[in-house]
Amino acid sequence: MREILGRRRRLRFRRGARTARLDAAVTFAVEWNWPVLPGAGLRTTPRTAAGLKVLSRTAAGLKDLLRTDAEPGCSCPDPDCVVPGAHPYDPGLLAATTDERMVRWWWTARPDAPVLLATGGGAPCAVSLPAPAGARALAALDAMGMRLGPVVATPTRWSILVAPYDLERLGELLYAKDSVPSSLRFHSEGGYLLLPPSVAGSGQVRWERAPLAGSARPWLPDVEAVVDALVEASTSTPGGGSRLAY
Repeated sequence: MREILGRRRRLRFRRGARTARLDAAVTFAVEWNWPVLPGAGLRTTPRTAAGLKVLSRTAAGLKDLLRTDAEPGCSCPDPDCVVPGAHPYDPGLLAATTDERMVRWWWTARPDAPVLLATGGGAPCAVSLPAPAGARALAALDAMGMRLGPVVATPTRWSILVAPYDLERLGELLYAKDSVPSSLRFHSEGGYLLLPPSVAGSGQVRWERAPLAGSARPWLPDVEAVVDALVEASTSTPGGGSRLAY
């Protein structure tokens, strides 16, 4: 009886997680006008004797057999994918849309698919840091009184969402700086970002700073203000160190 109850709870949890991704994708696309698409997602590795026998017949399958549960494989054809599940594959990035019917069709067909935001254009961009540096940076920006919008967190990186910018403006901004922390990454035109409540090879994606409840579209800070604050935070550490080192 306990096994049956446990199975039912797990099934309810999985259904809830799948519905949450569809609901989130619809909110991003329809209410916030953020273009989204499903990510590659993670491969489900058969654990039955028959499934293991089939997997062992190919080189990719053999690699899957050698994987641990902590290192799930990507559903893309690359057996050595370095960002399992966390990138566009089919459809490609250019398919990103705000059309509700397309979004619902995608996540009805693939309810476990991660939600990817196509950054740039009229959509949000982001500045990301390794997770430990991101935690220190947010504490420093809070102490400086810097207003931030949503912040997306994975176990490996934190991403501060910012207002759209193009590559020309980013180049001018970085050129004007004496130095910029090497831990920073910029997600703009032609890029993408995992959004909550996705799950990829690196783990669960969550809001470190969630959008304000009921907001029609989240407010986003300007990229120059965020970069200026991050550069100041990285150079104002007593002893000459950097809060953004990792």
